[in-house]
Amino acid sequence: MIKDLRSMPAWRSMDTIPILDLKAQYQSLQADIDRAVARVLASGQFILGPEVQAFEEEVAAYLGVRHAVAVNSGTDALVISLRSLGVGAGDEVITTPFSFFATAEAVSLVGARPVFVDVELDSFNLDPSKVTAAITPRTKAILPVHLFGRPAAMGAIVEVAQAHGLAVLEDCAQSFGARYCPPCENCQCTAATQQTLANQFTGAIGSMGAFSFFPTKNLGAYGDGGLITTNDDDLAERSRMLRVHGSRQRYHHEMIGYNSRLDSLQAAILRVKLPHIDRWNQERRRVAQTYHQALAGLEMIVTPRIVPGHVFHQYTIRVLDGRRDALAAYLKAAGISSMVYYPIPQDHCPMYKGQSPPNPVSDRLANEVLSLPIWPELSDATIEYIAATIRQFFQRL
Repeated sequence: MIKDLRSMPAWRSMDTIPILDLKAQYQSLQADIDRAVARVLASGQFILGPEVQAFEEEVAAYLGVRHAVAVNSGTDALVISLRSLGVGAGDEVITTPFSFFATAEAVSLVGARPVFVDVELDSFNLDPSKVTAAITPRTKAILPVHLFGRPAAMGAIVEVAQAHGLAVLEDCAQSFGARYCPPCENCQCTAATQQTLANQFTGAIGSMGAFSFFPTKNLGAYGDGGLITTNDDDLAERSRMLRVHGSRQRYHHEMIGYNSRLDSLQAAILRVKLPHIDRWNQERRRVAQTYHQALAGLEMIVTPRIVPGHVFHQYTIRVLDGRRDALAAYLKAAGISSMVYYPIPQDHCPMYKGQSPPNPVSDRLANEVLSLPIWPELSDATIEYIAATIRQFFQRL
């Protein structure tokens, strides 16, 4: 490990290390992507059509689900999934306060109320031991988020849902290619459930799964895109109707729906990328392991655990004793980007504030988390430079 910044190449201000660099990925696939785009342009079919259908079939086969329904964003995937599950006005959906706003927003958009349950300190995911106490006669579904690419404790969550007759909608926006690998910490599910769910992809475990293909995701398009997964034929049919204005047949509208169709260009690009996702996710784990080793022994930070199945959409450390913002500023001055996901938990947003009991773990994480640069092609030398800069920050305190 490089321990002294003087042993690293000089980084100039113009050489700022971004939080994510997509250029190397495109360059490695440029010929295939260019051919795919040209194929769509020549076809003259730009919305849904053969490319989208082919992508749906390929991604369903990859994830091991019966149905994959492509839509135009991860947010729409959540909204349409909730509608398909029958969630609406007067219902409650249990979810995490520590996630991107779209998670709770989707619940509100269908007329239901998000009920926030605190998260685990080590995983940042919904704490299954606290879910049962939040269930009321109005509860319709549980909406766990596989945050930063780490699968939530799905065994325990599924068992609670089954015991109370609730649907489970997985928010997989950050977890494409992640697998649930029990036994996981704090997941007190039965051995039978562990065996049933072991090694399943996120999005194939609950009643439905909602994915995002925003360009920054592990599997990203070159624009917005989303996906709904399910093994239920009726839920799939309802989702397909809702994405095209509530119709099975053109101009025969059976319900109020949405204009939420994945376009053919994005589907063609995603088809090129899909065969590479396992390798890219493995490289993200390599980046995480390199960070883990390079940051070992620093008492003022907590590194994320490298558990089986985690695909590290983000590599997020916890910075203790109120030093997070100072460290972020120090990294910026050294030409290193970082991000805080998320500084304001969802239950503190003005439309939800005061509606749920306090969530102290989520509040603590909002003041401690800092995400470092990560992408599959990130070099070990650059990771070690970032780690050395972090070490230098703490040495100067």
